[in-house]
Amino acid sequence: MSGRNLLSMILSAALPLLGCAPQSSRDEAAAARATMVTQQIAGRGIRDPRVLEAMRTVPRHRFVPESWADAAYSDQPLPIGFGQTISQPYIVALMTELAQPGPGDKALEIGTGSGYQAAVLARLVKQVVTIEIVEPLGREAAGRLAALGVDNVTVRIGDGYQGWKEEAPYDIILVTAAPEQVPQALLDQLAPGGRLVLPVGPAGGIQNLRVIGKALSGEVTTRELLPVRFVPMVPSP
Repeated sequence: MSGRNLLSMILSAALPLLGCAPQSSRDEAAAARATMVTQQIAGRGIRDPRVLEAMRTVPRHRFVPESWADAAYSDQPLPIGFGQTISQPYIVALMTELAQPGPGDKALEIGTGSGYQAAVLARLVKQVVTIEIVEPLGREAAGRLAALGVDNVTVRIGDGYQGWKEEAPYDIILVTAAPEQVPQALLDQLAPGGRLVLPVGPAGGIQNLRVIGKALSGEVTTRELLPVRFVPMVPSP
């Protein structure tokens, strides 16, 4: 299969719907999310009420391996297999708020992982396209999102460095792995008035979270916010 066709492949095969959890388990998870938002997110300065509500609602424990479910609402990244991680809740909320999502926006996410960031974005924008280079992770994320009834996310397998030109432009682009330089293709696919949020820096070195804006005139501005540590963004061979 060519790289172009692989990138264009829509992964819509859903996992079987899971049975309903007991009410007590749902209540415990909801309470854990409420505590997470109060202490880890709102308590650290996130103010957008839509972002806070999305973080209270999306069941993070469904996006981590079962062996890590008890730690799903803790203030830390967690492994999801294949050398990848799900970001800590605060970073997910921060990057989402920085992107300033609007109800009519189209969002591109680079680095689907387990699908958690895409699920959060899906509650805040009209459409999400998310690209994952690790095929098993992408397939699992597509099934998980479908099983949870998230129907405005398209998961694709491919090289995030190239984005997805056919669906551009995007009002929001979020990158959840760190390239050493900002990929030009992502800048080109950002709509005028759009926001690109990503970590930039070497693997194992100092990375900085950046917000890049494209004015209606096409002028690009960059803000560097804080040091972060993400898995490296690796282009396909």
